[in-house]
Amino acid sequence: MTEVLLVAMLASPVIGAGLLALPLSARASRRLNAVLAVAVAAASGAVAVVELTQIGEPLRGSWYAIDPAGAVFLLVIAAVGLMSALASPAYLTGDASGFFAGRRARSAYYAALYLFWAALLALAAVDNLAVAWLLVEATTAASALLVAFSGRAQALEAGWKYLVLTTLGLAVALLGIIVLYAGIAEDGASIAALDWARVHAAAAGIDHTTAVAAVVLLLGGLAAKVGWAPVHNWLPDAHSEAPPPVSALLSAALLPTVMLIAWRVEAALRPATGGAGSGLLLGFGLLSLAVAIPFLWRALPLKRLLAYSSLEHMGILALGIGFVHPIATAGVVLHVAGHALAKSLGFYATISLLRADPRLARRAPRGLVATSRGAAGALTVSLGSLSGLPPSPLFFSEVLILLGGLAAGETAVVVVAAVMLGLGFLGLAHALIEGVVTDAPSRRRPAVPGERRLKLLTAVVAGGLLGLSATVWALPGSRLIADLMGVLG
Repeated sequence: MTEVLLVAMLASPVIGAGLLALPLSARASRRLNAVLAVAVAAASGAVAVVELTQIGEPLRGSWYAIDPAGAVFLLVIAAVGLMSALASPAYLTGDASGFFAGRRARSAYYAALYLFWAALLALAAVDNLAVAWLLVEATTAASALLVAFSGRAQALEAGWKYLVLTTLGLAVALLGIIVLYAGIAEDGASIAALDWARVHAAAAGIDHTTAVAAVVLLLGGLAAKVGWAPVHNWLPDAHSEAPPPVSALLSAALLPTVMLIAWRVEAALRPATGGAGSGLLLGFGLLSLAVAIPFLWRALPLKRLLAYSSLEHMGILALGIGFVHPIATAGVVLHVAGHALAKSLGFYATISLLRADPRLARRAPRGLVATSRGAAGALTVSLGSLSGLPPSPLFFSEVLILLGGLAAGETAVVVVAAVMLGLGFLGLAHALIEGVVTDAPSRRRPAVPGERRLKLLTAVVAGGLLGLSATVWALPGSRLIADLMGVLG
């Protein structure tokens, strides 16, 4: 039964890409997209629920291994993918420019979107480091086209930068895989030597220097894809130029899922590296926060502001992983889920805003409460949550991560991180007040389309965020976190 669900999970988005690539009418594409999106999300959610209901017994087969970490990320990818697919018709209705026109534009967009979604789902389930690397590269191929989809000069540049920089990073990661394989594989060993369970089992016998070289190359290479500073240069342009549903998938699903691979690598090699990998993660985390904060204090266009917020939040997650403590791990799980919901809502709100006023692609919004209560409510929930304003689950996750750092003895790192998180909160809070409440310059205010849908989505996301906040009392010390520490701790 499990393998049937897994096959359905991976086959349905690929089949969906093929069907939606056909020259269908806008109405037929919209209806088929809705049916396929629900089917993919249902299959993905079912696989995750099966694993989470039998914690302690990972789902394992000849080509897959889904532990609690994989199940959590599958739920995130399923939710963000579903919302992005359902939000896509609104984007396509209002954007006729690009490489393709009419039906060809819709076909190319949906085909790339569903292939991107399929690669992300496979990445969370795969049981081999080398295959995971191939899947990360596959996400680059599908998403680079989507980043440049509008055909504007800035989008083409962003797509090219994304393709080149992340591919260079993955080339470094591939070198790390080769070093690791040379250190653990016996003569005649196959690629199966890079299965996660075998890497864990062989870690204690790897030479220290080899293990450190492998983890530095792997984490440094994957950092370019995760978007950790200083190899984050593609991230602000790609997130701000991609279609909003794609930006949501990039920020809320792709970045943390590639981070999961980095987390698995560091955890597997920790016995041989003596903690060198966790130290590198702490460095990436602090540097990402330091680079992001000055931009959060600037009056940026909304999508670009959300992009730099992604850099900040990936830095927070790097700290949570690097502390290697159950309390911090609970914070990481909560943060991944809360960030996915809040960030996606922010990007989806820009669909309506940019259709009403295309100038918002190049300047910061102001006074939205007088223009669109739906957009103002969406940004209040999104930016308020991302800033860490209580009762956002990101407030509780950041507290858990900092407490985990103190318990792990990383007091200096925690103090520096706490100061930077405070500065980040002030920057996003200022952007929220300016964008929602402050009066805009006197001019005709265009009507914002999709007001009712945006209000409904905001209510659903706000309910999900409050539900996540309620789990803060049960998550630390739970069986889920204990099992995660056993696999990744």
